[in-house]
Amino acid sequence: MKKSIGISPNIETFFGTRDENVRVLEDGLNVTINLRSNAIEIEGAQRDVARAEQVFADYESLQRSGYSFNNGDLNSMLRVLTSDPTSTLRGLADAGKQRSLGRRTVQPKSSNQRRYLEAIEKYDMVFGIGPAGTGKTYLAVAMAISALLAKRVNRIILARPAVEAGERLGFLPGTLQDKIDPYLRPLYDALYDMLDPEKVDRYLEKNVIEIAPIAFMRGRTLNDSFVILDEAQNTTSEQMKMFVTRLGFNSKAVITGDITQIDLPNARRSGLLEAIDVLKNVNGLAFVHFDESDVVRHHLVQRIVRAYDEHRARAEQQQMLLLAEPRSVETGVPGPRFPENRSTETPGVSEKPAAPAKQQEKAVTAEVKGLSSV
Repeated sequence: MKKSIGISPNIETFFGTRDENVRVLEDGLNVTINLRSNAIEIEGAQRDVARAEQVFADYESLQRSGYSFNNGDLNSMLRVLTSDPTSTLRGLADAGKQRSLGRRTVQPKSSNQRRYLEAIEKYDMVFGIGPAGTGKTYLAVAMAISALLAKRVNRIILARPAVEAGERLGFLPGTLQDKIDPYLRPLYDALYDMLDPEKVDRYLEKNVIEIAPIAFMRGRTLNDSFVILDEAQNTTSEQMKMFVTRLGFNSKAVITGDITQIDLPNARRSGLLEAIDVLKNVNGLAFVHFDESDVVRHHLVQRIVRAYDEHRARAEQQQMLLLAEPRSVETGVPGPRFPENRSTETPGVSEKPAAPAKQQEKAVTAEVKGLSSV
């Protein structure tokens, strides 16, 4: 099917740099789009052409209403739209308006990010689990600030376990806040990226935004709060149970973590892994899982995450093969792969069976007696 639609003013901005936006639409909807002198031609299956036509109609309507797309927002919306048949460009734009933070508008860049934001809006406790660079922490902080500015909560509490990533920093100098700041730096970065620095400092000074290690959460009841636990894979079972039971009235909790980057000692099980098993059937909370396709950092990060996943899969396969090998009863190590009826003796060499221990002892005693009689 081929359909021609009229050209609206400033339609060239829709195409993006080197037509990157049109390529996303073509690949996602399996259509071909050509710009003619007086029309835009869309060719493909009837259903796909209708969806592409709706995208252009929504874009024209948003432009007329004064909506502006910034920092690749249109490209991100098109990626979400093509992966989710139920979404529309206008619906994604309207959702972004609701999550405006003043300086920034929170816009999901993948279908999993969209489900993550919708889950945070719907549920009081959400687990965001996935590799680095998928926006778990950033989007959680953005939703917390949005709730604070809309006066749906009175404060934001950001917690994180103070665990080093494979190295020991020793005793850090300064006050308690100086000691824990290095562990909480990613949370500060997200705050300063979304709010004016003066406003962030004022909120921190008045404890409207509180940042603390998880060790200080015991015994507290968190009412009218938006609570975020970052790097939850480094919590112990006791810490995780303590945190998820802190939730008070009119509060939300978001727990983020990457189960492939656990820095705890081998003997201790991650509290996040246990929570996935224990809480998976509990009503009123949600789990959102991310993968390498949701990475929004440098394009190399996607490839790196994929390479590590493939390496881990190969290592697990090799481990299973080693466990499947026959093992010697005496040593527990893989035994020789010889048939049972095949001799393992070296050709030309005959080996006499060893004499029983008692016979050897009698022979030695007789020999000693003979020497003593001489």
